[in-house]
Amino acid sequence: MDEKKLPSQAENFSEWYNQLVLRAELADYSPVRGCMVVRPYGWALWENIQKALDKRFKETGHVNAAFPLFIPQSFMTKEKEHVEGFSPELAVVTHGGGQLLEEPLVVRPTSETIIGTMYAKWVQSYRDLPILINQWANVVRWEMRTKLFLRTLEFYWQEGHTAHATEKEAEEHTMRMLNVYADFARNEAAVPVIPGQKSESEKFAGAKATYSIEAMMGDTKALQSGTSHFLGQNFANAFDIKFLDENNQLQYCWTTSFGVSTRFIGAIIMTHGDDQGLVLPPNLAPYQVVIVPIYRKEEEKSRVMEVVRQIEQGLKDYRVKVDDRDGLTPGYKFNDWELKGVPLRIEIGPKDIEKGSLALARRDIQGKEGKTFIPMEGYVQAVGDMLQKIQANLLAKATKFRDEHIYEVQDYASFRDVVENKGWAVGWWHDDAANEAQIKEDTRATLRVYAPAEGEGICFYSGKKTNKRAYFARSY
Repeated sequence: MDEKKLPSQAENFSEWYNQLVLRAELADYSPVRGCMVVRPYGWALWENIQKALDKRFKETGHVNAAFPLFIPQSFMTKEKEHVEGFSPELAVVTHGGGQLLEEPLVVRPTSETIIGTMYAKWVQSYRDLPILINQWANVVRWEMRTKLFLRTLEFYWQEGHTAHATEKEAEEHTMRMLNVYADFARNEAAVPVIPGQKSESEKFAGAKATYSIEAMMGDTKALQSGTSHFLGQNFANAFDIKFLDENNQLQYCWTTSFGVSTRFIGAIIMTHGDDQGLVLPPNLAPYQVVIVPIYRKEEEKSRVMEVVRQIEQGLKDYRVKVDDRDGLTPGYKFNDWELKGVPLRIEIGPKDIEKGSLALARRDIQGKEGKTFIPMEGYVQAVGDMLQKIQANLLAKATKFRDEHIYEVQDYASFRDVVENKGWAVGWWHDDAANEAQIKEDTRATLRVYAPAEGEGICFYSGKKTNKRAYFARSY
């Protein structure tokens, strides 16, 4: 570990983030510009995200499958809005095996087209519906400005694709998956997201409606952390996904798609991290507990390590790491695991063994306040309780921070002050794509999602009466 301190969040949040990702060994830059290498510690975090989401998908009836990385270029042109939205980001293969290909192949930017083609083969009758399929995959989008985890040429994600017999069923499923994401974000990642619908300008290319979960980062910028799309019959028409209904009438399916990517790792880093490094939620952390043995003399080592192994065995239901590296001081190890965000540290030395106690240090609370001593008797329950407290505290802290940085606005002057200096703005909004574009040009703030609204109000920008409210913020 590099001894040099991280830049503080206050002095340079962006550089704090970049250095933390590298020094906590989550990821590294690839020799290919704009790509990343996800290191084992980062991949372990992604695996825990996968497990938590995959469990939820299966509970809602989804099954996993795998579709090709290469998509015939002609498929991308079948849905007009879709191809226009993705054209600038496509990576295209023109040669294979030393030969010019008859038809260029697009490297998967998303899979609606290839999956739609397969659904058209598989669906004949209403009895074949619904189809609820998810795949864990990598995708490629040719981004010009990249940032580890947040925006890279190649990234990892899950993409769900479903086909339904009715519009109502498809719309209900779109909202169900949005709620699955919100539940995962809050209860596993301790990220208090705001779910809602995107504006026409911000929706997914080819969708009828796009919904997302929006998270506030530690610099108050917004991060779109997951999306659920109601695709209507656009892709069913383009790819001929039809079925015979109960009355023997031929109908087009209604389809949806939804996705969360490794970008969510960025959300966790920037929601909870501090000037010492990562602060990981226990439910997702690669290691929930690190045990640091402390001894000076060789004769102390065997006794300390004997107790350490007993404690480790007792905590076998948790993800535990024993840091028995030689030649490093306990202080160095403490700093290393603080940088890596391990939720709970247990320190065991000769004095602790004599007293029959364990020293516990919480990552979410700095200094003396975060350190407690517990009796060795009953330590398993105490550690479990402590991890639950840390998880709850992270969500409470992030929710408080979010709520303190959302401001109600009535006019454009106050709106500009908020989005340029303070955080997110929420207010009455009369939908107008031209006005939305002008606000983005003036302030770099975008409409994140619509907010719940009751009754009517006056739009902060146009002064028109409206029944809609919206959140605006600068974003990643």
